[in-house]
Amino acid sequence: MKSDLAISQQTTLKPISVIAAQAGILADEVTSYGDTKAKLKFSLLKRAEAEAQGKLVVVTAITPTPLGEGKTVTTIGLAQGLQRIGTKVMACIRQPSMGPVFGVKGGAAGGGYSQVAPMEELNLHLSGDIHAVAAAHNLAAAAIDARLFHEQQLGNEFTAKTGLSRVDIDPNRIAWRRSVDMNDRALRRVTIGINRPGSSANGIERESGFDITAASELMAVLALAADLADLRQRLGKVVLAYNIDGKPVTAEDIQVAGAMAAVMRDAAQPTLMQTLEGVPTLVHAGPFANIAHGNSSIIADKMALGLADVVVTEGGFGSDMGFEKACNIKARAAGKSPDAGVVVATLRGLKANSGVYDLRPGQTLPQAIFEPDQHALEAGFANLQWHINNVKRYGIPVVVALNRFPQDSDAELQWLQQQVEAQGASVAISEAFSKGGEGAELLAQRVVEALAQPSEQSFQYLYDVEQCIEHKLLTMVEAGYGGAGIELSEQAKADILTLAKLGYSNLPLCMAKSPLSISHNPALKGVPRDFTVPISSLKLCAGSGFIYVLTGNVMTMPGLSATPAYLNIDIDADGNITGLDE
Repeated sequence: MKSDLAISQQTTLKPISVIAAQAGILADEVTSYGDTKAKLKFSLLKRAEAEAQGKLVVVTAITPTPLGEGKTVTTIGLAQGLQRIGTKVMACIRQPSMGPVFGVKGGAAGGGYSQVAPMEELNLHLSGDIHAVAAAHNLAAAAIDARLFHEQQLGNEFTAKTGLSRVDIDPNRIAWRRSVDMNDRALRRVTIGINRPGSSANGIERESGFDITAASELMAVLALAADLADLRQRLGKVVLAYNIDGKPVTAEDIQVAGAMAAVMRDAAQPTLMQTLEGVPTLVHAGPFANIAHGNSSIIADKMALGLADVVVTEGGFGSDMGFEKACNIKARAAGKSPDAGVVVATLRGLKANSGVYDLRPGQTLPQAIFEPDQHALEAGFANLQWHINNVKRYGIPVVVALNRFPQDSDAELQWLQQQVEAQGASVAISEAFSKGGEGAELLAQRVVEALAQPSEQSFQYLYDVEQCIEHKLLTMVEAGYGGAGIELSEQAKADILTLAKLGYSNLPLCMAKSPLSISHNPALKGVPRDFTVPISSLKLCAGSGFIYVLTGNVMTMPGLSATPAYLNIDIDADGNITGLDE
């Protein structure tokens, strides 16, 4: 079989104007960025909101393994399968960060014959949205340091000389770091404003650092904004620092929010692309699911739901991560809950979750994991069972997609299907990678059937946002993960008191934890029990409208491995990109 990049580059794509017309998008609602992508204007959003609304399908997965379960492949393949059986469909996916593209994970366009194309454009820059988010983020960082510097320099004369009110920033409580869309561990902690003795020309010296842009609160703001006006309002609420009295200093307080909105204006418009089979696909926003809420944008969903009968999107990592946040954060902000969930599983992924094998990124995979092993499969099935029940707890019908690989045993696949059906979930084998939409037709039919079923119960959130923060944390760990409780650090206890004092207790939680286990500990495989989750700190994200919860040592700036993916990437004499899928 050809490589992903070769398949993408050798597929004849339709002009993006044709894809737009196919989706029902008017010519004056599109701004083309070349032949294969276009920005969609906000006039489309207003029109789409007035149309009959389609059904929203969220693709999630078992606990991820270093093998990869093919969640994006399934998202794109399912959309293509739905189109093949006559359903008017659109897909909505996140924009890939270049950190993982050049690091270990690689791109996020799907794979095989279920890709968004051109895959090299999707994975590298696209239409510049992530760079706009980083620019707006760093503008705010520069503004807060400039305000600190000038207030200290001018002292009591600051207001008289500038016409601005003092905000009296506490230099020890500046919450806003800087941002770059790259894996760079050397920037996790930096000292800024270093001066020569006797000089203050470079600002106020203090310790700070960088986060990868996908972890910026502005990325979450972009993904959760309902429209341009809501984006502007949310930017104004972003807390950059605290003053000497312990009160928040927002982007609105230092009058930088308007300029940030101007920088992000075009980034708030989703980018229209297409799958290899011409399914219209909206690419927008890129928050990670381990350190953010891991879903594409509400704006893209709204546009697509007004144009298509079924919209297929995905939540990052397993159902304890992106899917949970799709239900408890995104659905609250959007006023729209998922209508069905698709849980992606593989034979090798379940065996990897059995605890029989010690699999780590970058290490050679044991050949045994590709061979029949009923013991490991039965042990690993508990993980799939947990994720099925996790989707059901929200009142959403479940379809399991079994991604088939060439080495898979027919007997094991048959056994697994029987076990899934015994759980009351629909199931289909998917061959979307090797056959595209044709290989996902049965999965598409199962999804349509699930969407047509009368709901046994209405959608329900995991917790009530009006509950106190500690109660919500306990509910998340005990009901959401199956754990035994939480352990609050002294910093976390102080953070909870501060958030309550400032009136921010009634926000949903965005849990930052390892995606490699249902628990916080990546070493705990399968379905862990009786674990206690350590809560190290909590951070107010007032613009995105949630409380960011750090469990243990979760990095907001990844690092590059000794053999990163960029070693394989190059261009040929004609400018064609090579090695992006190696």
